Amino acid sequence: MKPAAFDYARPDTMDEAFDLLEHHGNDAQILAGGQSLAAMLNMRLASPRILVDITRIEALRTVGTFDGAVDVGATVTQDRLLRWPGLTTQPLLTTVLPWIGHPQTRQRGTVCGSLAHGDPSSELPLVLATLGGRVILSNAKRTRTLSAAKFQTGAMRTALEPGEMIVSARFPTAQEGQVYRFHEVSPRRGDFAIVAVAVVADSEGVTVGVGGVADTPSVRRIEWLETDAFTDAMNEFAWDLHATNDVHATAETRRGLVRRLGAKLIEEARDALSLC
Repeated sequence: MKPAAFDYARPDTMDEAFDLLEHHGNDAQILAGGQSLAAMLNMRLASPRILVDITRIEALRTVGTFDGAVDVGATVTQDRLLRWPGLTTQPLLTTVLPWIGHPQTRQRGTVCGSLAHGDPSSELPLVLATLGGRVILSNAKRTRTLSAAKFQTGAMRTALEPGEMIVSARFPTAQEGQVYRFHEVSPRRGDFAIVAVAVVADSEGVTVGVGGVADTPSVRRIEWLETDAFTDAMNEFAWDLHATNDVHATAETRRGLVRRLGAKLIEEARDALSLC
């Protein structure tokens, strides 16, 4: 299929972009990398009246550290973030980025675009949620900050309002004594995950994030005092996600993957902590 007809605008400044978004409201769609949006346009799952291409806006191209977090501008690609020398400040991002798509798609796909798309099986929303990250949103009148949990409201649904755009995403940097682990199972390397599990462990316990099962990334904190049998804790977590059957896997398969991957990564993280 081909997309429905639409207008195209390419503003040079944030103010120009906000004016366009405010004027067109729900009829406007932001275009950054386009790796998800282009496919949705072709299948007519999205039919905006106008695409607002933000790739020329210099203020959205920055990546750095701010307020204890890796701050990623709205047009920073996954490949650019992967090659950024400061990425060592957040090992979970370093580990996860090579799992996203393929080198060709990472050249165009943006970090914030993945968050805005809100696919339940996407890796970056899972990382943001597991780390307790934030999304910075702006329109012509205000700027607001939302936690990952409040930003993604459902499968491919977010708290973005008409006339609003993501300015940046902030992934908290690593703290001393933390250990990070990640693994996913997918039909092929680079495909969306059937189940993905991220772990952040410290001396008091472990934060476990699961993607690909519920409508949004799910995060649970487990204290070490409770986890002599952390397989049981992951079994309870797996059932609480209310997995369903689809063409890729049964609910039973997904629960099994959550249990096994979670327990394996928790054990690896605990062993790594003992060596610190």
